[in-house]
Amino acid sequence: MASSNEGNQGGKSGKSNRGFASMDPQRQREIASEGGRAAHEKGTAHEFTSEEAREAGRKGGMARSANRAKAAQQANQGGQSGNNGSSSSEK
Repeated sequence: MASSNEGNQGGKSGKSNRGFASMDPQRQREIASEGGRAAHEKGTAHEFTSEEAREAGRKGGMARSANRAKAAQQANQGGQSGNNGSSSSEK
C-alpha cells in the first residue's frame, strides 16, 4: 500500500523539499524580485507615500508596544501564582 507521504521519504527531518519555503534564500529573493518588477511594469504595484509610510510605522510601533506590555503583564502574573491562590488585587 502506498503512503500519502511518499514525497517526504528519504529526508531525515521528515520535511518536504518542495515549495517556496524550502528554496535557497537567494533563489527566493530572485523570484520575489521578478514579481515586484512585473507588478511595477504592469502598473499594479503599490508605492507608499510618505504619509502612508508614517502611518504604517506608527501602527507597527503601537502593536510592538502593546505586545511588550502584554508580555510583561503575563510575566508578572506568572510570578504571583505561587502565593496561596491570592492575587495582588485581592486585599
